[in-house]
Amino acid sequence: MLKEFTRKRCGLSAMAVAIGVGLAVASVPQAEAKVRVAYGDIASVENLHLLAAFELAKQRGVDIEMTYLKSEDIAAQAVVSGQADIGVGGPYALMQKVKVPVRIFLQLSTLRFYPAVNAEFYKTWKDLNGQEIAVHSRGSGTEAIMKLMEEKQGIKFSKISYIPGSEVRTGALLQGNVKATIVDSAGRRLLQEKAPGKFIILPLEGINATDEALFARQDFLDKNAGEVDVIVESVLTTWREVTKNPAIVAEWRTKYKLLPDLPADQVAEITPYFTELAEGKAFPLNGGGEAAAKDDFAFYTLSGQLQGDAASLKVEDFWALEPLNRALGKVGTN
Repeated sequence: MLKEFTRKRCGLSAMAVAIGVGLAVASVPQAEAKVRVAYGDIASVENLHLLAAFELAKQRGVDIEMTYLKSEDIAAQAVVSGQADIGVGGPYALMQKVKVPVRIFLQLSTLRFYPAVNAEFYKTWKDLNGQEIAVHSRGSGTEAIMKLMEEKQGIKFSKISYIPGSEVRTGALLQGNVKATIVDSAGRRLLQEKAPGKFIILPLEGINATDEALFARQDFLDKNAGEVDVIVESVLTTWREVTKNPAIVAEWRTKYKLLPDLPADQVAEITPYFTELAEGKAFPLNGGGEAAAKDDFAFYTLSGQLQGDAASLKVEDFWALEPLNRALGKVGTN
């Protein structure tokens, strides 16, 4: 059962989160059943803004149930099998392989990651030839980045290990349990603060692809268009608020007691984390769409996650653009 893989971290019940985004929105009829969202990661600082968006959708009558799973590929399989309605991730490889039509309908973020190595052992990409590295999960954007760098740098890793959660991989580096991995901006800053000079951030250029997106089976999108539209509108509205004022995320956490067991050093990272992402334009204010799909084709074919020539891939085979187009018609393009 899907619930067997639930990750209970930070004492968070997503259903108990109450966030007032402060916007007046029209209500929609209550959904007949819960919209089951499968998230292939732990509850953390990284998804506070997504929980805010889902709470906005709940205020408009969409009953969302969040389930945390131990990896993105499990979340994707849950959607394929019908155990979940919506998944969070970037399941391009899976979409190309399965016969059940699964489609991305909203881009949540673009890749903003930093390959980090223990300077005692490695200095450059070439030093990683024949060495083990750790990424988030099988089929994730972090894995795609590292596979692409293998090709670009002419190296071959001896093994790719899977350690979900950037904060977990950051901790593993600090504790000496891994020597090379890839972390987010909060992890990079934590490494620099806790152990200045001990770790090197390897150069990473030319990466512009989806990190996380919302995806679902096409039959779910067709049968639940009203609920899906509200979710898309709520995410776009929330993303635009966070981009204008990244500090609002910390305000939501304090006011509504989100992630109450979060360590103090991670609490301090909330505003810097969202500020850096906002300044780096990591939040797609218009949901990605066709342009994002084509960028993804270029990246994921190079990294080996997608098979075939990027120019020959069809957007409609991976994306359902209708929900996003309808939402943009209501909230406007930014």
